[in-house]
Amino acid sequence: VRQIFDGTKIADVAAAVRCEIEKPEIRNVIRAGMKVAVTVGSRGISNLPLIVRNLVEALRSAGASPYIVPAMGSHGGATAHGQTQVLAGMGITAETAGAPVRATMDTVIIGRNGDGKPVHLDKAASEADGIVVLGRIKPHTCFHGTYESGLVKMMAIGLGNQHGAQTAHAEGFGNMARAIVLNAETVLSSAPILFGLALVENAYLDTCVIEAVPPGEILSREPILLSSARERMPRIMLDPLDVMIVDRIGKNYSGDGMDPNVTGSYATPYATGGPQTQIYVVLDLSDQSHGNANGAGMAQFSTRRLFEKIDPAETYPNSITAKLPIMARTPIIMPNDLFAVKAAIHCCVDVGPAGPRIVRIPNSSHVNEIMVSEALFETVKGDPRFEVLRDPEPLVFDGGGNLF
Repeated sequence: VRQIFDGTKIADVAAAVRCEIEKPEIRNVIRAGMKVAVTVGSRGISNLPLIVRNLVEALRSAGASPYIVPAMGSHGGATAHGQTQVLAGMGITAETAGAPVRATMDTVIIGRNGDGKPVHLDKAASEADGIVVLGRIKPHTCFHGTYESGLVKMMAIGLGNQHGAQTAHAEGFGNMARAIVLNAETVLSSAPILFGLALVENAYLDTCVIEAVPPGEILSREPILLSSARERMPRIMLDPLDVMIVDRIGKNYSGDGMDPNVTGSYATPYATGGPQTQIYVVLDLSDQSHGNANGAGMAQFSTRRLFEKIDPAETYPNSITAKLPIMARTPIIMPNDLFAVKAAIHCCVDVGPAGPRIVRIPNSSHVNEIMVSEALFETVKGDPRFEVLRDPEPLVFDGGGNLF
């Protein structure tokens, strides 16, 4: 079936980036000859190479000398090389961006936040005359608050590298909504933030908002953009479920491998939403995740092919820094998809007379077309939010027992 979402999007992304940089309150802070660090995180953002390239070109046209700084906390195995590889996997290199990539895990302490804790800033970014904070705004996977994933979190954690991430996570996700604001306030007052470039995507992962925000307006503007992002994000419009089958997890889809705002598979009690599901099955790990299998621990069953792709050096630093070892746990490993799905169905309880309510999704980012079991067929047929694409048919497995 196809889920019907709001498809409003920006027709010309490159032109929108250039137009935002030409706003007087943005263009006037860019001085000829200044070195400008542009942050790029670890998330799989739509049109990211195009956006970064046009941002770099706009900065250079204004006379600045831009360079790219990985701003992803402990991701990429908490190493400079690993973070450079993460960027390359998303299509961000010196060649594609038109600017050098300066990766380091070194930081400088630029001050102390309202709780007296040190605030770290990436050393390469600290050497710039100005910093442009580029980030997508969306609901966070482990906590909800006034600020979640976005420019504030990028300043508070992403730009702090491993040290900053460790400090922000010190009191766990129950304090995260407060911690990122305290750190971001210090960054805004002590670092040369030129502006933020905020991105919002719709449920089809099309860019629908590009907005350059002056530093003095980031704290007031971001909650409004977060509300818009929450309304537009993808979701599974069926609840409750017995089994959810996720074809692939990965850091390119979500920091949690599969976004719990979509799947309901939260690792903490500080965020809620999404369908109530008895059993999760994750079948594979994306190549773009570089062996980082965070999120597999939220499933009860998985497959040998996912297990064999796990790189502990990529996976463990991320979950340990976040104080969420559950994310990196290994589910029950079955030899193939067929056994994993059968085991999941077998472990369900209180299944209705129509049979198990099952949803299969490609990943947590792409849920416009999903598969549903016969127990849900009559529901989707009568709901205008769905379009039935095919009548019920058996799942098809190849000779190795894996789904097509």
